[in-house]
Amino acid sequence: MAAERPLRLNGTDRPDRLLSALTGVVAVYRRLSEVSGRRRPPVSEVDRDLPLALAAATPEAEGVRSLRLVRPDGGPLPRWRPGAHLDLVLPCGLVRQYSLCGDPDDRSYYRVAVRRIGAASARVHALEPGTRVTVRGPRNAFPFVAAENYLFVAGGIGITPILPMVRRAAARGVGWRLVYTGRDRASMPFLDELADLDPGRVWIRPDTEYGIPASGAELLEGSPESASLYCCGPIPMLTSVRVDAALGGRRAVFYERFSTPPIVGGKPFQVRLGRSGRTLDIPADRSALDVLRENVPGIAYSCRQGFCGTCELPSATGEPVRVCVERNAVTLDL
Repeated sequence: MAAERPLRLNGTDRPDRLLSALTGVVAVYRRLSEVSGRRRPPVSEVDRDLPLALAAATPEAEGVRSLRLVRPDGGPLPRWRPGAHLDLVLPCGLVRQYSLCGDPDDRSYYRVAVRRIGAASARVHALEPGTRVTVRGPRNAFPFVAAENYLFVAGGIGITPILPMVRRAAARGVGWRLVYTGRDRASMPFLDELADLDPGRVWIRPDTEYGIPASGAELLEGSPESASLYCCGPIPMLTSVRVDAALGGRRAVFYERFSTPPIVGGKPFQVRLGRSGRTLDIPADRSALDVLRENVPGIAYSCRQGFCGTCELPSATGEPVRVCVERNAVTLDL
């Protein structure tokens, strides 16, 4: 995913005044997070390692490469539904999550797309066809729920989970609209595939062609409030869309982020290391994982959002703790 930019708005006066007041944004974001947390079902654990081979790697946009993964024996892969992702285990041992963006009905391959933004994605971009990799999953933290009307909003590499949803909605013959925004067209993957869809339902909205990133209100324009909203992209875009969706009375809002969420309304707490007896103070604006990594080298992590389980550590009571999202005092078996 491209580096996030500071949020600048080009919407109506009301959303702009609200979003310019930081305390207002924090309060609304906090309420939305609590509601979304209650609505989102838990992510099912998938205890399955699949040995796959890289069949092809294709440039999709500036800094974006798609991978076509297959079974070495050519057999069918486990089923998946739009919104699902894989844990990709690289030969070096790093684990990263990538949304499936191929055809759910074609079980001969999995396709993911990766934007080069750091060490792990650089290793993915360096993989050559024929390389053997391991994947875990598929699992779904962004389920696509049946509805009569949809609004899809994607930002940059956030198009990856949205693309199969759009195709499924089109195949069902229900109402849908896609708004796809990004830095510029060159950085936006899969524009050629979107060109095959109904052009009257697709709005490609690059920042460079409008002079400013879109406000949430602008991205929501032209869609009925009753439409189920699916949104994926950088945190500033997600926050703007969710705030303006709440102001407009939308209730069916589903979203996925590709970066670590901000800690909103956090409180300080302590983590005690049972073996050494050390106590670590965790500030309100940091995670236990952040502080543990500074004090205990070698702690593994990946998604930093609480669903992959890579950072899970045993507590003194034997219960596993995912330290990237833990917000209570706890004693770890370290």
